[in-house]
Amino acid sequence: QVQLVESGGRLVQAGGSLRLSCAASGRTFSSYDMGWFRQAPGKEREFVATINWSGGSTYYADSVKGRFTISRDNAKNTVYLQMNSLKPEDTAVYYCAAGSYGTSTWNYAYWGQGTQVTVSS
Repeated sequence: QVQLVESGGRLVQAGGSLRLSCAASGRTFSSYDMGWFRQAPGKEREFVATINWSGGSTYYADSVKGRFTISRDNAKNTVYLQMNSLKPEDTAVYYCAAGSYGTSTWNYAYWGQGTQVTVSS
């Protein structure tokens, strides 16, 4: 069982950078595959990035590949999303999730409350 809390979301200008953090508590964080998703107003929640339990494997949505980097520090029970070259279309509530290495929301067992990222044009 894992509890997740995202932080780091704020308003930034297009072209800027931001790092989101997801702090986990509970048992054996290091054994969980993790993911980041986002949801914009009027749209379904969409996949952003995923990372396996060790951090040795990552996968990204085409829309963020080359701009975003997912990483984790198991000693700190934290997963990160480094976002560079931000675009207005990146504006969304960002959620971290635990329990799957994949792109589908349905396969993740645990979710954080979300953090708002707003990118101004």
